[in-house]
Amino acid sequence: MYLNKAMVFGNLTRDPELRALPSGMNVASFSVATNRVYKDRDGKKQEQADFHNVVVFGRQADVVSQYLKKGSSVFVEGRMQTRSWEGKDGEKKYRTEIVADRVQFGPKGSGARSAPAQGGDDHAQHEDAHSGGAGIEYPKDDINPDDIPF
Repeated sequence: MYLNKAMVFGNLTRDPELRALPSGMNVASFSVATNRVYKDRDGKKQEQADFHNVVVFGRQADVVSQYLKKGSSVFVEGRMQTRSWEGKDGEKKYRTEIVADRVQFGPKGSGARSAPAQGGDDHAQHEDAHSGGAGIEYPKDDINPDDIPF
C-alpha cells in the first residue's frame, strides 16, 4: 500500500493567483510558510521556516482567491506532486507542490498581517490573540516541550 498525503498549517506568503486552464477550469496557486522551533546542540532556540507551493482547482480555487490574502492562516490537505517542463533556456525544470483536496481557513486575525483592533486597545487585541477569538482560554505562558510526558 502506498500513501501520498500532505497536511500543512501556516500563513500565506503571497496573495493567491487565479488562472483558467484551457478547459475552462480555474486553478489558484499560492505559497504557505510553516515554522519549526527547535533547540540546537548548544541548547539555543532556533527557528526554521519552510515554504510550500500549493495549487487548488475548481470552485475551491475561486473561494481561495476571493477570501485569502497574504498573511492569512490556512490548513491545506492534499497530495504531493512533482511536475516538470522545459524552460526557455532548454533546461529541464522541476517543481514540487501540494495539490490541495481541501483548504480550510484559519482563525481570522491570526495571520501576520492582521489589522489592529478598533480603538487601539492593545490589551483587548492581546487577549484576543491568546483566546483565538473563539472564547477558548489558552494558557498565557509558554509550554516547555520537556514537560510533556510522551
